[in-house]
Amino acid sequence: MYRLIFFILFFVLVASKSSYGQLRDSIHSGVIYVPQKIIRGDTVPHVYIDEIKVVTPWVFKNKREQRRYGRLVINIKKTLPYARLARNKIDEIAASLDTIKGEKHRKQFVKQSEKELFNEFEQPLKKLTYSQGRMLIKLIDRETGDTSYQLIKELKGGFSAFMWQSVARIFGSNLKAEYNSKGSEAMVEHIILMIDNGLL
Repeated sequence: MYRLIFFILFFVLVASKSSYGQLRDSIHSGVIYVPQKIIRGDTVPHVYIDEIKVVTPWVFKNKREQRRYGRLVINIKKTLPYARLARNKIDEIAASLDTIKGEKHRKQFVKQSEKELFNEFEQPLKKLTYSQGRMLIKLIDRETGDTSYQLIKELKGGFSAFMWQSVARIFGSNLKAEYNSKGSEAMVEHIILMIDNGLL
């Protein structure tokens, strides 16, 4: 299963400084220097404040749903970093492939990149459970905007996509499944918002 997950991760395969950080870094000898703006001839402090999202707590229908929520939190925390890595990797691969001429050289680049990533991520992906593997497939679609099947097909062709879809089916997964933040993945989306806002 981990080889399937790795394959999918591979082929699906700013920092901005906050105003608060700027204020903190500008402290010198007890004086705080802040950005300013001239409004009608007056110089006034002008500071951008980071957006704060308010996330309503999830209302559980019963204890069973509460237990499911808890399991999802664990699986999402484990797999979300990999899904976001996949988003970054696919951008890097696409940018690199745009600069490589010739199908032969492009295939060599993809093969070499796959080998390097496999060596780096083989052990971590081995530790994923089946449910975490299925979650990773969903989150890859969320982060990239394309299903794993579409991305594999684009980079490796229809036959490879078909073969990996067949393998995924054996493990109860579907590479064609789309992430639905308003429907079946509403709870997943809520958890991700909570994590991103430091509430979980």
